[in-house]
Amino acid sequence: MKGKKKALVIGEAFYPEDFLINDLVQEWEKEQYEFEVLTRAPSYPFGKVYKGYRNKIYQTTYFNTIKVHRFPVMQGYEKSTLIKILNYFSFVFWSFWVILFIGRRFDKVFIYQTGPLTLATAGIILKKLYKAEVTIWTQDLWPETVYAYGFKKTRFLTYCLDHFVKWIYKNCDHIFVSCKGFVERLHRYVPEKEIIFVPNWSLMKYSPNHKKSLPGKFNFTFAGNIGKVQNLENIIYGFSKFVEEYPEAYLNIIGDGSYLAELKELVSKEKIQNINFMGRKPLSEMSDYYEASDVLIISLKDTPIYEIMVPSKFQAYLTTHKPIYAVFKGEVKKMVEEYELGMVAHPSDINEIASGLEAFLKLSHDQMKSISENSSRLLDSVFNREKIIEKINLIFWRSQNA
Repeated sequence: MKGKKKALVIGEAFYPEDFLINDLVQEWEKEQYEFEVLTRAPSYPFGKVYKGYRNKIYQTTYFNTIKVHRFPVMQGYEKSTLIKILNYFSFVFWSFWVILFIGRRFDKVFIYQTGPLTLATAGIILKKLYKAEVTIWTQDLWPETVYAYGFKKTRFLTYCLDHFVKWIYKNCDHIFVSCKGFVERLHRYVPEKEIIFVPNWSLMKYSPNHKKSLPGKFNFTFAGNIGKVQNLENIIYGFSKFVEEYPEAYLNIIGDGSYLAELKELVSKEKIQNINFMGRKPLSEMSDYYEASDVLIISLKDTPIYEIMVPSKFQAYLTTHKPIYAVFKGEVKKMVEEYELGMVAHPSDINEIASGLEAFLKLSHDQMKSISENSSRLLDSVFNREKIIEKINLIFWRSQNA
């Protein structure tokens, strides 16, 4: 391949953590692009370093043939906001020093931003020092996410965050965003830049082998991270009203997270029936659990930033061709309604959530078949893996292919 360039991929998380970037770089590996990865010691979502890895100042590991540069993570961030914030600065500090030693051999940077925008600092420094071309794929919107986590929107904090966000994006050569709603928000900071919608695809290959056993005759399933923002408290309250009339229905909650203990306590205290907490399951088994489910639930709290977000589990749900219950406002609600994928409810309206659950029990066979066909249509038109990767490659690697 003529004119091959070497790139550095920067991200907060990487294999063995389950993120989309693993799938993307494996495609790049097949194409024999030359690149390496800069990340921290693997620890998500448990807040402690994975078995088989060490939390050293600097180490290199390999993912297939891909060289991975790693630096330390501050453990315990899943239970402490302070440690989480310190990790933001820790990433900047350690990545800066690694960049000083290894940065000269890279002329392209791909920033996979799933969490704090501060991780992009290393990429911008590499650009300033060695004139590297920077591409960022933004999965999480700053500064809105900072305020959504509960930080008070003071004049000083707003000033600092706005200037930082503008500095990052102004120094990026290409800006990808995973949600359409991000485009308008980021244009406020860099109106002169082209911002390109590049959605996520599903990591899950839907291929059920052995249908898992779920307890209800009709099973609603929520799968994924269990935090406060997932709005499961309201889902459970809505289900408690619904299940009084439909005792053969169950709500299955698959996953782990910082809010799981509180939800279990709520169910126990309120004596809510037919809630099945199943814990975290391997990605390889999820097809079987989805196959056993009748309806899949996606939900986030009623906060303005979440109206423009499309959680990656939405794409995973689409691959199952099952009805989707979107307890959501904004983009996800629009897609479920436009493509007729299931039902929607306001995330703060308990009675509406309960009514929506009931409506699924009344779907006809023809309606279920139509939902399946509509899911396929949306997957092929918007969330097609091959088309999205081709789009990324065309922009990020185009000087290599010229």
